[in-house]
Amino acid sequence: MAQTVFTIGYEKATVPELIGALAAADVDLVVDVRAITSSRRPGFSKSALAAELAEAGIGYRHLRALGTPKAGRDAAHKGDVATMHAIYDQQLELPEAQAEAAILRDLVASHRAALLCYEREPAGCHRTFLLQAAVPGTTVVDLYP
Repeated sequence: MAQTVFTIGYEKATVPELIGALAAADVDLVVDVRAITSSRRPGFSKSALAAELAEAGIGYRHLRALGTPKAGRDAAHKGDVATMHAIYDQQLELPEAQAEAAILRDLVASHRAALLCYEREPAGCHRTFLLQAAVPGTTVVDLYP
């Protein structure tokens, strides 16, 4: 049986909506795959989000090296998914990204985990590319808060 991993983006969500969607899916660990964990959105910076998740009984782990580098984020903001994907592929070849990809595989195997990033739609988000590259064969369920 293929393992299941969830993904979630907080682009149009509040923290309570995000936590509600995670709780409804029985997620017990959020794996934050943002390169930059500060956010202009209230409650979504690393410390604040981790605290809110902990209060809801959901763990938090940040894997920075699995985030998209600035050039990739810039391409994504312009709607250039192909360039973002190419840049992200290079990121995943780095030794620190390879090490964190191994951690991700262990976390997904031992938890009901959800990958967190900003983008609401997973199709153009690096979290989709990440799962295809690092955890192939996984059943992916995208959550929408």
